[in-house]
Amino acid sequence: MEMRVLVSVDMEGIAGVVHGEEVIPGHSEYERNRKLLTAEANAAVRGIYTYDAAAQVQVTEAHASFRNLLPDLLDRRVELLRGTPKPGGMMAGLAEDTDAVLFIGYHGKAGTPRSVMAHTISGGTVADVRCNGRSLGELGLNTALAAHYGAPPVLVSGDDTVATEAAEVAPGIRSIVVKRALGALSAAMLHPDEACDRIEHAVPEALAGREDVRPLRFDGLVQLEVQVHRPRMTEHALLVPGMELADGCTLRYQAPDFPTAYQVVELIATLGAV
Repeated sequence: MEMRVLVSVDMEGIAGVVHGEEVIPGHSEYERNRKLLTAEANAAVRGIYTYDAAAQVQVTEAHASFRNLLPDLLDRRVELLRGTPKPGGMMAGLAEDTDAVLFIGYHGKAGTPRSVMAHTISGGTVADVRCNGRSLGELGLNTALAAHYGAPPVLVSGDDTVATEAAEVAPGIRSIVVKRALGALSAAMLHPDEACDRIEHAVPEALAGREDVRPLRFDGLVQLEVQVHRPRMTEHALLVPGMELADGCTLRYQAPDFPTAYQVVELIATLGAV
């Protein structure tokens, strides 16, 4: 039976970018960086097919409005999940029959020092996300969601700080460091072609070792806390039944399970920006 693999593709963590303007539509360098992004996604896909030529691969967009990859340049063997809103957000396509998850172009969580463009979900809104008291960034949230469905997160690419974060939230995961952060907006980075080669060559080994990954997992009730930057960013979310204000900038919600907590984080980030 063929494997079913999900590739979640963010943008801040790819080789070649260090500034927010480089990943925002309308800026001069964005179109070039879409090509770099698509190339890294394709490298991961080639690695998957090297491991299992019959694999079913979905690539899900995970940056901003989820319209960044260039469909005509993406490997024609994959299914692309694109546009917003889409069920599951950054992890759209994840299901109980998913055999493995890869994260391409990921970045550190909000508050991480010396980390390129570190943020969580929405940099302008969310200061921190805590599940049962544990602070999580996008990688932590997404690995935990994958673990809930029994899909091991096997590989992440990005800067050195996200590699450190990966070791904490998913021991055994393979990390490909495509740039070494020098600051929030600076890095020493690989050539984009070298980054792609390293990703492609690492994927088969990562898939082969998927049973050795031990991702963070939340079973049962989840006490969710989301800290936003300003008190006014809590007001729309407080209209949601069960939502509480823990302090001026922190919302609290008791979720029946982790997928619900994950959706509530997305909702708070959306409402906080209204």
